Amino acid sequence: MNDWHRIFTQNVLVPPHPQRARQPVKESTAFQCVLKWLDGPIIRQGVLEALSEVECHLRVSFFDVTYRHFFGRTWKTTVKPTKRPPSRIVFNEPLYFHTSLNHPHIVAVVEVVAEGKKRDGTLQTSSCGFGILRIFSNQPNSPTSASQDKRLRLYHGTPRALLHPLLQDPAEQNKHMTLIENCSLQYTLKPHPALEPAFHLLPENLLVSGLQQIPGLLPAHGESGDALRKPRLQKPITGHLDDLFFTLYPSLEKFEEELLELHVQDHFQEGCGPLDGGGLEILERRLRVGVHNGLGFVQRPQVVVLVPEMDVALTRSASFSRKVVSSSKTSSGSQALVLRSRLRLPEMVGHPAFAVVFQLEYVFSSPAGVDGNAASVTSLSNLACMHMVRWAVWNPLLEADSGRVTLPLQGGIQPNPSHCLVYKVPSASMSSEEVKQVESGTVRFQFSLGSEEHLDAPAEPVSGPKAERQPARKPPTSPSSPPAPAPRGLAALQDSPVGPGLSISQLAASPRSPTQHCVARPTSQLPHGSRASLTQAEFPLEGGISHLEADLSQTCLVPETSIAEQLQELPFTPLHAPIVAGTQTRSSAGQPSRASMVLLQSSGFPEILDANKQPAEAINPTDPMTFNLQKEESDCLQSNEMVLQFLAFSRVAQDCRGTSWPKTVYFTFQFYRFPPATTPRLQLVQLDEAGQPGSGALTHILVPVSRDGTFDAGSPGFQLRYMVGPGFLKPGERRCFAHYLAVQTLQIDVWDGDSLLLIGSAAVQMKHLLRQGRPAVQASHELEVVATEYEQDTMVVSGDVLGFGRVKPIGVHSVVKGRLHLTLANVGHLCEQKVRGCSTLPPTRSRVISNDGASRFSGGSLLTSGSSRRKHVVQAQKLADVDSELAAMLLTHARQGTGPRDVGRESDATRRRKLERMKSVRLQEAGGELGRRGTSVLAQQSVRTQHLRDLQVIAAYRERTKAESIASLLSLAITTEHTLHATLGVAEFFEFVLKNPHNTQHTVTVEIDNPELSVIVDSQEWRDFKGAAGLHTPVEEDMFHLRGSLAPQLYLRPHETAHIPFKFQSFSAGQLATVQASSGLSNEKGTDAVSPWKSSAVPAKHAKVLFRASGGKPIAVLCLTVELQPHVVDQVFRFYHPELSFLKKAIRLPPWHTLPGAPVGMLGEDPPVHVRCSDPNVICETQNVGPGEPRDVFLKVASGPSPEIKDFFVIIYSDRWLATPTQTWQVYLHSLQRVDVSCVAGQLTRLSLVLRGTQTVRKVRAFTSHPQELKTDPKGVFVLPPRGVQDLHVGVRPLRAGSRFVHLNLVDVDCHQLVASWLVCLSCRQPLISKAFEITLAVGEGKGVNKRITYTNPYPSRRTFHLHNDHPELLRFREDSFQVAGGETHTIGLQFAPSQRVGEEEILIYINDHEDKNEEAFCVKVIYQ
Repeated sequence: MNDWHRIFTQNVLVPPHPQRARQPVKESTAFQCVLKWLDGPIIRQGVLEALSEVECHLRVSFFDVTYRHFFGRTWKTTVKPTKRPPSRIVFNEPLYFHTSLNHPHIVAVVEVVAEGKKRDGTLQTSSCGFGILRIFSNQPNSPTSASQDKRLRLYHGTPRALLHPLLQDPAEQNKHMTLIENCSLQYTLKPHPALEPAFHLLPENLLVSGLQQIPGLLPAHGESGDALRKPRLQKPITGHLDDLFFTLYPSLEKFEEELLELHVQDHFQEGCGPLDGGGLEILERRLRVGVHNGLGFVQRPQVVVLVPEMDVALTRSASFSRKVVSSSKTSSGSQALVLRSRLRLPEMVGHPAFAVVFQLEYVFSSPAGVDGNAASVTSLSNLACMHMVRWAVWNPLLEADSGRVTLPLQGGIQPNPSHCLVYKVPSASMSSEEVKQVESGTVRFQFSLGSEEHLDAPAEPVSGPKAERQPARKPPTSPSSPPAPAPRGLAALQDSPVGPGLSISQLAASPRSPTQHCVARPTSQLPHGSRASLTQAEFPLEGGISHLEADLSQTCLVPETSIAEQLQELPFTPLHAPIVAGTQTRSSAGQPSRASMVLLQSSGFPEILDANKQPAEAINPTDPMTFNLQKEESDCLQSNEMVLQFLAFSRVAQDCRGTSWPKTVYFTFQFYRFPPATTPRLQLVQLDEAGQPGSGALTHILVPVSRDGTFDAGSPGFQLRYMVGPGFLKPGERRCFAHYLAVQTLQIDVWDGDSLLLIGSAAVQMKHLLRQGRPAVQASHELEVVATEYEQDTMVVSGDVLGFGRVKPIGVHSVVKGRLHLTLANVGHLCEQKVRGCSTLPPTRSRVISNDGASRFSGGSLLTSGSSRRKHVVQAQKLADVDSELAAMLLTHARQGTGPRDVGRESDATRRRKLERMKSVRLQEAGGELGRRGTSVLAQQSVRTQHLRDLQVIAAYRERTKAESIASLLSLAITTEHTLHATLGVAEFFEFVLKNPHNTQHTVTVEIDNPELSVIVDSQEWRDFKGAAGLHTPVEEDMFHLRGSLAPQLYLRPHETAHIPFKFQSFSAGQLATVQASSGLSNEKGTDAVSPWKSSAVPAKHAKVLFRASGGKPIAVLCLTVELQPHVVDQVFRFYHPELSFLKKAIRLPPWHTLPGAPVGMLGEDPPVHVRCSDPNVICETQNVGPGEPRDVFLKVASGPSPEIKDFFVIIYSDRWLATPTQTWQVYLHSLQRVDVSCVAGQLTRLSLVLRGTQTVRKVRAFTSHPQELKTDPKGVFVLPPRGVQDLHVGVRPLRAGSRFVHLNLVDVDCHQLVASWLVCLSCRQPLISKAFEITLAVGEGKGVNKRITYTNPYPSRRTFHLHNDHPELLRFREDSFQVAGGETHTIGLQFAPSQRVGEEEILIYINDHEDKNEEAFCVKVIYQ
């Protein structure tokens, strides 16, 4: 706490002149000023003679020339010694600041000060001169940007001379200013955008040195020590405050009565006339809570409403108002003001100067005028005011996770963070130190640090300066205790109103100045908030409350989802323009509105019923979800029927460059390990009572389409069913499936059914499908379908920092195309079929595998005598049926015993026997009747010879295979089988208990036949895996003897047991079964579910581990079966790239603290980053950068021939052992034919594409992703002759300059198949602008505004001209083309559409000739205000 008080008292700023606060707000600009050296005899000779040990330093202050007002805080350089004779004094000190006062009269005054010791030893300072450093040029909004060295002229005197009324601007040319000859200061001044990420840590107009330690910033690297040249932010820590209540003494009622009486007295003494004290009331009791770093508030303080304790159970209104009278008959009896919600502080940083500031404020108002009549709006606004009555500051100890804190409240005239007057405190002259701590009041609260999941953990006491420690083992039960905290996972902020609760109509106070309005840039929050508080202190009753309505609203800042969720992007120049992962618009899910639910219910969609034909229980997907996987696994309804019901697709407002609304759509996705699903085409049928697009109303429902293209007469919607039961799941997989539903997000792609172009993607969480013992559940979702477009790589090398870590992606454009209405359901069923091997137990989940009792053959008799149950039965088989190699060598093998598996392999032997038999038949026929007997005898001898030969072959075969067969059978006694359920990229850790069965010691060699299975030889890695798995088995150092690339060895004593650590990790995604998606799906017309054998499960992998003793004989065998499970995909990237080329992309990683489950490292340290790819042919790497630097993942992929699609996964790790992925990305690369087009914006460029016919006649049509910019001829459906060649004429007219991709598909309209596809790469430049106009329009102005401009035909003959513009949604022409005679002037009518938001827009008007070539381009700047 001492650090905070020290920094706070040392950095008190003088605010700018009040007139500056009334000027329009501008964005704050950061600057770096380096004061290099001082030249010339600046120190007078008399000073050098009168003082000893003379030193010199510089002082810098802000000065407003217009109002002759110094503001900010004077900054001093380090003291430098001077030499005789005077020579150059080198400072080289960087100075940083940011300001929004962008005006040429805002200057910095540099003063040269000499200091030395007098003869008596005292220190004396003397001003030697000053200079005026112009920050802004004479042209507003154009700060000094030159970074070259400049010389500052110095003048005699002190800067106080600038306050003289005769010194008018420009001061440098005033006759009263005397220049110091041959003296100057060398400096540089330039904008410093790198300081923008740290704006929230530095107040505006504060001069700081780069060598100064700023709370919240990490120290600088290297020897320079300049932490502000490239600031690096410390990692924030989220804190939560619960059970917060204020106690005021002697009681709340008496405190408020005295406050009202003193308020009436002050009002009368100020000459405002008498005020009826009984009519004065307290409108609100507000609490401001914010994090302060000693320099200023890190973020705008949160404002919440406090209520008396007794009213907590009586009202939940947004504002509590009570009429307080001196002779009140009703006593409240409450001793505390209670906050009924949780406060979340995401901006905390582990720094001693970071503190939480509490400010208690009262809002007063009078319902009647002075004369007792109803007050007018003006009089009411004059009487409305707010006063701060108490405040407190608390410096949390971040080492503790939670605790209960009691703080004394402060008041009176001592400085406070808001720099305003505070209500008096009781006289403490006769009080003891203990009484002084509480007589001003106390604030008590429960605090916790960390994520939302641990909010209910028992709190531990916290110690700190002036903090009273209390154990928090159980919640208080006294009537005066605050309410219990909200349940874990619930958004408690909705229980209590977030201020300000007063409306504009209640206060009726207009803003004092434009600066009080909300601004979109967070860099100017703190200065304006402080300035408003000071203004209120100066004018307590004259509209002083007006700033609350503007300053305390948080909705006008940058989006709240990115204020505290992402780090700042620092200046960085990557190899490629990066795509920022996680910052582009993602699909958001929610519950449909009540109006949409009415339309869905009335449309006739089939109802989802459980096994008892009752409606499934409906769940709100926005409610917090808690689940127990063990309860899900032990459900008696073992079969789960998963139902996906596609209901409707609503339209949203389209931009001018968006595609037209599709007529049909279809969806693609993959659920669990079933085949990838592609739904049939569904017709979009518009509802008659649908709302306007973009208003959130339901517009179109989905209807199945028959083969002839007509609507299906059945119920609307489309339904898919998956049966997941014991017959489908493998042993032990049920828990994996429940975990899949709990954590996985189903990715759904929406495609245009006619053009086969991707409309967008949506994502929905499936955790609500966990039934948790219920018979059936269903959840209705409204998903945003988001389309993301990646532009071509440009020369841009960094994103735009939008504030508080929110980074604008480079070349990435996302737009919401529509809203998908989807219902997911899980219907439980009893297991109908008997599970095979029901007597066997499910496989163990233990990570310790033992080989005790692992034998699969116990030896002895093949049949167990005296038992009805037979085990290990072996049936004799013919050797020729067992071994195909032996069957090929035998000449008399009977073919009837050949098994079906050996027929293919023994086809050659069978053919040879048939030929021999045919030969013998022909010999018999040729011999005739006379030679039959002799031939028969010869045949018998030949057969006997063949039999003897076969017997010898069989005997030799048995001798050769006997040892191998016996060894393989005996090896079963030492073989252990185990099954692992692994996912992509996750390291599955387990230990094998190896025992030496011999009486002698052995050096055991561990041999593994699968490269994805390895032995953990590093003891630290072993220890980390054991800690993550919760194992308590011993860890041995230097357990294995490593011999380079050879197998590891370990030493075992006789009968000794050792734990061998293994890990299995696979980076191969596997090949999905080539099963058509529709073959395993059932629609709503049928009842058959997806067949289990049609799943697309990746084949199981096998690994074998041999533990060989010194003699080479195995002492144990581990046979591992790995069942690969579906993995979580955090983000999907889909790239379209020209065929047979390399795609090179850099994807910027999101800040680590925004990722779920991300490790928390030390302050100032980022976790290590490792990346792996599932495709070995993809180059994927990341570079190690300094702390705080953004990290990029570089991809280099070779695209194949069109229309090949590559699919691979990129896995990101943040731990050194690559144990668990932090992020998993799925990347699609579509290879398309490339067509390069170089064109001019607004001008038509024509080209032709060659179409080659197929084997049959096809009716085709061309579709494009940008129909307003690319046209085709033929326009509609045309016939493509078989094996013929035809031209497709393409006309491109881009509306804006730049480089981007346009997709062009040629589709068979009968079969809805893709015939050809092109990627049109546009490189568009902007035409030369010949005229510029400007117009100012009011926001939301009726039907628009009509304007006119003139155009003169420069040609001598009559010409026809065509009109186009790049914003058709904002500007329309009265006529799209016109004719004008040579030299004549034509008036062009313009109609500007109304806009609903304030801002500026530049519209380009293209005037083209009859060939659509650009003649001229006009620029119209439209200002909406």
